[in-house]
Amino acid sequence: MDYNEIKTAMQELDEDTLLALMRKVISGGADAMEAVRACQEGMEAVGQLFEDGEYFVGDLIYAGEILTDALEIIKPALSEGEGGSLGRMLICTVRDDLHDIGKNIVKSLLEAGGFEVLDLGVDAAPEKIVETAKSEGIGIIALSGVLTLALESMKDTVRAFCDAGLRENVKIIIGGAPVNENSAKTVGADAWASSPQRTVSICREWAGG
Repeated sequence: MDYNEIKTAMQELDEDTLLALMRKVISGGADAMEAVRACQEGMEAVGQLFEDGEYFVGDLIYAGEILTDALEIIKPALSEGEGGSLGRMLICTVRDDLHDIGKNIVKSLLEAGGFEVLDLGVDAAPEKIVETAKSEGIGIIALSGVLTLALESMKDTVRAFCDAGLRENVKIIIGGAPVNENSAKTVGADAWASSPQRTVSICREWAGG
């Protein structure tokens, strides 16, 4: 399997080719995680083309839709050997941030890894996140953000859990472009991740998987 073909198809927004390649991964027993990484690299290239002015907002939206369809095809292969359900967790893009491509990749991999994922979407207010976690009895929270101001929203969300007396009941992981070890400490998160795969690994560890 030439994973560069997957990257190129994603980069060029060639939906038919990308989905055909994903079906080939499934039928041919290729490395599903490598295919996901190739998709991610293709999406990174799409983002660069957008910054360079060669792609527009509509192209970004279309790219996200293609990626979602590609991950749906490959999800069964990602799930093989993962065992039973690891329980429920919550994911969202935090308040004042409307980006969801990275969040959607992480969500798909978490579901493939054995989680039932409750997705609050984008621009999720701290109060809504806390209220949902409390009412649904959820103990693992994944916060995503692309904009620098998302860090302040992540910090507000952690503070909201503290104010509600629930901070000791949850594990919070943050991810996205502005996130690093220092920002994670400032936010007060339990962990941070630089890749979707790392997010899944940490959450599975927390869930005992």
